Amino acid sequence: MAGSDDSRQNGAEESFEAMLDAYTGSMGESLKVGDRVKGTVISITADSVFVDTGTKVDGVAERSEFLDDAGELAVKDGDEVELYVMAANAQEIRLSKALSGIGGAAILEDAFRANLPVEGRVVATRKGGYDVEVLKRRAFCPVSQIDTRFVEDAEAYVGQTFQFQIIKFEQNGRNVVVSRRVLLEQELEAKRAEFLAEIKEGSVVDAKIVRLAPFGAFAEIQPGIEGLIHVSELSWARIGSADEVVSEGDVVRAKVLSIETDKKGQLRISMSAKQVMENPWARVAEDLKEGEVREGKVVRLTNFGAFVEVLPGIDGLVHISEMSYTKRVHKPGDMVAAGDKVMVKVKGIDLNAQRVSLSMKEAEGDPWAGIEERFAAGATVEGKVESRTDFGLFVALAPGITGLMPKSNMAKADKAANLDNVKPGDTLQVTVAQVRTAERKITLAPVGVVTEEDNSWKEYRKPKAEKTTVSGDTSAFSNSLGAALKNALKNK
Repeated sequence: MAGSDDSRQNGAEESFEAMLDAYTGSMGESLKVGDRVKGTVISITADSVFVDTGTKVDGVAERSEFLDDAGELAVKDGDEVELYVMAANAQEIRLSKALSGIGGAAILEDAFRANLPVEGRVVATRKGGYDVEVLKRRAFCPVSQIDTRFVEDAEAYVGQTFQFQIIKFEQNGRNVVVSRRVLLEQELEAKRAEFLAEIKEGSVVDAKIVRLAPFGAFAEIQPGIEGLIHVSELSWARIGSADEVVSEGDVVRAKVLSIETDKKGQLRISMSAKQVMENPWARVAEDLKEGEVREGKVVRLTNFGAFVEVLPGIDGLVHISEMSYTKRVHKPGDMVAAGDKVMVKVKGIDLNAQRVSLSMKEAEGDPWAGIEERFAAGATVEGKVESRTDFGLFVALAPGITGLMPKSNMAKADKAANLDNVKPGDTLQVTVAQVRTAERKITLAPVGVVTEEDNSWKEYRKPKAEKTTVSGDTSAFSNSLGAALKNALKNK
């Protein structure tokens, strides 16, 4: 009984092996040229990659087909690959990423109907496209179908071997049209779908700058997937255009701000480079001190002043009143322009409001500092006539320092008529009569004239009154009027 049981068990095992052999054998026989096979890499040698085809016979493909652009092997044991049967028999199954080698019209037609890629070599350019050799046959590829991007140099593709899809098969293979673009777009779409399944708002990615625009920079995240980094999101520093901080080919870290699809189905990705950088305001307290003088760059002008960048991403305001001690500034553009480098003094820092107030004039220094030592009363100095007014001559003694020679002092000169002839721009020797530092006023006199305290500055500051009243003693006026009336009555 035991022996019979063993016999039945052995027989069952033999029957199972026979059935398995028959099944796997039939699987091997069922594969034919052009079939698409999805299998697992089981071994890699110096020249070949072996793949479990799910049949009794393992498939083998050229190792060179699995090298990436850098020449590195892109697969490893256990990876799943999808290949096409190039040849199949009881001993061997040759696999490839695309149909290639010697073939006939029937194979091309099968590939066309099954949408199988074929390997082709671009042999020459022709009007409107290229001649491509596919399975020892001539096919045509329109220039628009050779790549997904605009072709600038048509000759650059000649001599290269690519995978193509047959998009037209007519006249028993005498008219064959192929497209490389179709396969590239399919590959990009697959990568795009995979990428979009993983990426989300807030993700940080590496992106390559591919082109610049007036409003920002377009960066490629994945082949065929681009995002826009607006000029305001390129840097914490205030910039006017993207080329101030990036160039085509640069790789930057960026944060994904939004992912949207427009009405045309186009993907729109907005990104920020500055948001993966440190906020410069976090270091202002450490890097910027009140009272210090430093160089900055004028980044923009307003009606009330100029904004000056004192640290990357940190702008401060120079109010129009803080631009100059020596000039009367009517508008900021009279003093500076965007892009100018200027020295400024830090007057105040408000971290909560993120504001910095600056002064250009204090950085240059107050010209009235130490004025009493530079222009002591009684000293003779040289100046340049600035203007002539009803009150006298204004004479510039130094940048930002102007004195007034009142007419009353001019009349005391030995040759007063000479002073009446001076013109703006003339050089003149004068005597410092009085210095009033608090009021920022200097009274001048002709050389050799000794003066008392003069009130001409005060008169200069008063608005001119209209002469509509009569002041002073009116008795003479009254007497003359009475006499005129008396004579008029007498004559009458």
